[in-house]
Parts: sequence; structure tokens; C-alpha cells
Amino acid sequence: MAKNKPKKLKASLFSSYFTTTLSISMILFLFGLMGLLMINAQRLSDFVMENIGVTLILKDDAREVDVIKLQKNLEATNYIKSTRFVDKESAASELKNELGEDFVDFLGFNPLLSSIDVTVYAGYANPDSLAMLEKKLLTHPEIQEVYYQRDLVKQLNSNVKKISFILFALSLLMFVIFTALINNTIRLSIYSKRFLINTMQLVGATRPFIRRPFIVKSAVHGIYGALIACFMLLAIFFSYQNEFKSFVDFQNPTSLAVLVGGIFLIGILITVVSTYFAVNKFLRMKFDQLFY
Repeated sequence: MAKNKPKKLKASLFSSYFTTTLSISMILFLFGLMGLLMINAQRLSDFVMENIGVTLILKDDAREVDVIKLQKNLEATNYIKSTRFVDKESAASELKNELGEDFVDFLGFNPLLSSIDVTVYAGYANPDSLAMLEKKLLTHPEIQEVYYQRDLVKQLNSNVKKISFILFALSLLMFVIFTALINNTIRLSIYSKRFLINTMQLVGATRPFIRRPFIVKSAVHGIYGALIACFMLLAIFFSYQNEFKSFVDFQNPTSLAVLVGGIFLIGILITVVSTYFAVNKFLRMKFDQLFY
């Protein structure tokens, strides 16, 4: 019977350590998701803004050689990301597919003009910059009109600012919540050993001596929890990188290193600090107070 007690004690300790580590890893995993979103928030914003379509309507008498030269000049600028030339026939074909009927046969002629569809970099996808670009583009003799949805641009810019503020506030709130959850997990773990702490005090152990093994063990919990969280996070996002590649940069090792390093730093820092204060709390308690 006496031989079974150490086995039961080891099993109980392993279960406690496993539960603590797993709880920390789940919280750090959620923290990692939020961190990944924050790191790639600007990329996501740029992805949305750079999908604003700007169409340059060309004059009917524009020569092909001039249009090709214009397109190359536009691609060489620092504000145009990409261009696509659409001739009259292609424009008519696309509109025909959208309408579901051949309007050219009905009208007897093709009223559409050739155009160049361009996308601008995110830094220029705002009302003021686009208005300046419109004036600059209209100086080209081949361009008759610059068309883009002005109301949509204003709305997108307004929404991006609101979402950025909400995301920042949400991230701050989540950080506080995650910190509180890890702190409570550590406090519960230390609470189960409050009588051991009191016994060590009774035999003359100093406070730093008592704190040291608890802090080391908590740091280990933080490291293991961070390892599990990083493995889960990277496994999920690399498994679905095709779905997220438009707004998550998987090829940037710096951002991934910052994220992984942040998870380890937060995991170790919060567990160590929480343990320090939790142990100090029970060090200050008298024996009678440990029962409440």
C-alpha cells in the first residue's frame, strides 16, 4: 500500500503540471493569433486599398505606339502598382458577358473606348492622393478621363481607420485578459502548495530560497507552453497558407521570428512575475490564514 502512494503522488503532480502547461499554451496560442493579426494588419489594409480600381479612359484617336509607351511610363512610376490594357473589343466582350446580350449588334457600333486599368499602391489609395494623381494623369494627351469610385474610396479609408482603432483597443483588452488568465492559472497552482511554503518557512528557509524553485518551475511551464502554442500556430497557418497568403506574409522570416520570440517572452515573463507575487502572498500569510 505504501508503494502505491509515491505512484499516486507522481501521477497527481504530473496531472497538475500538465494541466498548468496546457492552460498556458492555450492562452499563448490565442495571444499568438492576435499577434499575427497585429503584425499583418498593415498588409491586410494594403491588400484592401490596393484593390481599388482606377480606369484610365483613352481617347479614340490614341495611337497604339503611344498607348504602349504610356503604359510603360505608368509602370515605371512609384505610385502605380500594376496596369492592364483593355482594347475596345475586349471591353465590349466583357460588357456583353455581364449584360448577357450583344449590345454591339443592337446599336450597330461599339461605343466603348480602350482603357488602362491600374492599381495604385496603398499609400496613394486615399481621396487626396487620388485627386492629385487624377490631375497629373490627365496631362497625358492619350488619356480622356480618369474614373474611380470616389465614394467607395472615402468609405474604405474611413473604415480602415475605424478598424485600426478597434483592433488596437481589442488587442490591448485581449492582452489584459490573457495576462489575467495566466496569472490565475499560476495562482491556483501555487495555492495548492501553500502549506509546503509555510512548512519551509517554519524550518528556517529564507524567502528567496523558497521562491527560487517555484519561479524556475513556472519559467519552464512558460517555455513548454510557448513551444506548444508556437507549434499549433505555425501548423495551422502553414496548413492554410494558400487561403491566407493574400494578407499574411509567410515568406517574411523576421515577422515570424518576432511573433515566436514575443510568445516565448510573454510566456516566461508573465508566469515568472505571477509566481513571484503569488508566492509572496503566501509567504506573508500566517498558518491560520492558509485555510481560507
